[in-house]
Amino acid sequence: MNTISHFLDATGLLCPLPVLKLRKYLKSMHIGEVIEILADDPAAVIDIPHYCSETKQELISATNENNTQIYLIRKIR
Repeated sequence: MNTISHFLDATGLLCPLPVLKLRKYLKSMHIGEVIEILADDPAAVIDIPHYCSETKQELISATNENNTQIYLIRKIR
């Protein structure tokens, strides 16, 4: 189940701010909670999945709607 418990709008922010804000949010979340993050920085396509991989968080989905990237991430650790 992918119930979103947190939301982060990182549109308008450039690298590395979307990942830095994501990291801050993840620190305040409980294991198993899901965050939805919106971004429009072209580098986020690489940075956010890479961050999830490096920190062992679950990247549930990555989609693009109207030039906005939408990520669902579950905190694993």
